[in-house]
Amino acid sequence: MGRRDDVREGSPDAQADGPGGPSHSDRPGEATNRLEWVRELRSAVRCAGVLLALLLLVDWGAGRITPWRAVLWCALAGLLFVTLYPQRVCARENLLVTRGLLRAHRVRTDLLVSVRCMDGVSQRLLLRDALGGRVEIDPRVLVRHPRLWFYVDRGTRKAAADGRLLCGVTALRSIARRIDREAAHAVFRSSGLE
Repeated sequence: MGRRDDVREGSPDAQADGPGGPSHSDRPGEATNRLEWVRELRSAVRCAGVLLALLLLVDWGAGRITPWRAVLWCALAGLLFVTLYPQRVCARENLLVTRGLLRAHRVRTDLLVSVRCMDGVSQRLLLRDALGGRVEIDPRVLVRHPRLWFYVDRGTRKAAADGRLLCGVTALRSIARRIDREAAHAVFRSSGLE
């Protein structure tokens, strides 16, 4: 009801979860994709740095480097970094939070009204709650992080039991099957049966 969906990183709402927001630490009762996020962030920095170095090197080798061209190449590398910046995901009891470079999106999983599977270049899940919250997430994040799925699944079951979740039960079941399949493969791999 007066709750904002988008929260700036430095705002008091973002800091209310603790220093750095909820996705920087694995507190008890919370799950994050922090380790994966750090790897992807390093990869984004490396890609942008390599592009910048190559562009500057080619310009320098051709003898065409100027301050304005260097600024242009820096802007291009910065745009690549912004494009590759990974999404941080945090879940705890009845709450799912995703954080991008500038904004955070929150959704109450126990108040979900719809879950939609969106196909495109990459598959995305769009979750909406009764308070107007909206989160878009890659379903592979939930598959790779069962603790995140645990909190999301628990909240969505409550929303479905309360009769709020009217659209998306099928999408959630397919993710649950996918997670079960991945868990079974992991058990087979660790026991040497695969």
